Amino acid sequence: MLNAKSRFSSTMMLGAILFLGASLCLAAPNDTKKATPPPPPRPAAAPARPAPAQHNTVAPNNNQRPMPNTGGAGGFHANPPVNNGGFHANPPAGGAGNMRPNNMSPAAAPRFAQGRAPVGANRVARPNGDMLQRRPNGRVSDVHNARLGMDVHHGLMGGSRVEVVRPGGVRIVAERGRPGFVAHPFDRQFGGHAFAARTYYYHGRPYERFYRTYGYHGMAIEVFAPAHYYSVGFYGWAYHPWGRPVAYAWGWGPSPWYGYYGGYFAPYPTYAGPNYWLTDYMIANDLQAEYQANMEANTMGAPMMAGGPMITPEVKQQISAEVANQIALENYEAQQNAAGQDADPASSGIARMLSDGRPHVFVAGSDLDVVNLAGQECALTPGDVLQFNPPVDPNGVSANLVVLASKGGPECRRADTVAVALNDLQEMQNQMRQTIDDGLAKLQAQQGQGGLPPAPPSAQVAPSNAQFTSIAPPPDPDVATELSQQESQAATAETEVSAGS
Repeated sequence: MLNAKSRFSSTMMLGAILFLGASLCLAAPNDTKKATPPPPPRPAAAPARPAPAQHNTVAPNNNQRPMPNTGGAGGFHANPPVNNGGFHANPPAGGAGNMRPNNMSPAAAPRFAQGRAPVGANRVARPNGDMLQRRPNGRVSDVHNARLGMDVHHGLMGGSRVEVVRPGGVRIVAERGRPGFVAHPFDRQFGGHAFAARTYYYHGRPYERFYRTYGYHGMAIEVFAPAHYYSVGFYGWAYHPWGRPVAYAWGWGPSPWYGYYGGYFAPYPTYAGPNYWLTDYMIANDLQAEYQANMEANTMGAPMMAGGPMITPEVKQQISAEVANQIALENYEAQQNAAGQDADPASSGIARMLSDGRPHVFVAGSDLDVVNLAGQECALTPGDVLQFNPPVDPNGVSANLVVLASKGGPECRRADTVAVALNDLQEMQNQMRQTIDDGLAKLQAQQGQGGLPPAPPSAQVAPSNAQFTSIAPPPDPDVATELSQQESQAATAETEVSAGS
């Protein structure tokens, strides 16, 4: 146990780290009391300028210092210098952020065929472009139907995913028991930045999310783009530790999902700051969605009892540090938006995270099958936690991550190193940011209630819309029909490919 002097030193160290992690000037909230957070995580260094994709490295910045405190509305510095190791709105020509999707060569094969197949798998390719892959037990795992432009994946956990790309870049993704979407590309009129508007459909309810498209390792990757941003004062309040640890009643006790995952997840007893509260909010949302999907697909296993593979406090601390980094990132994007600029998608996405030379934590937001170093296929499910440790292969289409927490059974084992496709890794970060975004809205709406501390007036200002929303297309009115059609066609696509193979 740390003595008082050590706790004080740890707290001061965490404060310094967070200053660097934001690359921005932070002003203290109205409450002058200091919180005592849990023991500090592994140092989270300053978000670095995205490196050109062909090099995938970043020069160290040995002169980086915290910026002077300018006071103000409890927020961050609006204009960080471009040389301070912070986010960079205009990466060098030829860098990841400047690659337009229509300038990239198309993939020669569907995503499942670009990576390594599990040991014992049987992959068959036909002259017409069709592909089929079977697991060692003979069951079909993946199908690519070239005529329909459709990919079908059967997951280890029992679910299935159907994806098709239509002419014009319209992408449709359907997954039984989970949100499906139809994505329409569009360009911002000023600057020519590429975006995608996804209309999701889940349990009879459509909703829209937006993404910026950027080129990375020769692929078009979509990074989450918030439709609105909060005030500087709100991001300052949401970033800083609260004046004192607070208790919050989530009300999960009677919920079936909470009891089911009781051996895996436990919320903090108190919250020293918003990033800890948002960590529990995010993990709980992922587990609730997983529980609901498994119930609908009738793939629910035995409850995870106490003594199981619990997410450790150390792992949760790493997630909380990553959440704080994402809040700082969104604050900087808000400053760009206020100046009439679009955020750089490479700096907002995994291009920066994989090139800054530092480890990063990801939380799975959907079912995903991957291959470990031994060539064995295993599953990741929502709420599983992984860590990326640099470097990444500059020419690769996947990155190696270590599993920090998983739930057992057919899932990847803790400490396994697994290869995650870059597109899938970006989707993990997207899910994290989307859920944090939802959590920030709940924090602002409930500040001063249920145990949450009241926010200063500067943090209660209504959010403003992102610049690109003025030219974004409306939600797809036919999303339910299109998703249903793709699920129906999946059986036909499999039959054609299986018969030919």
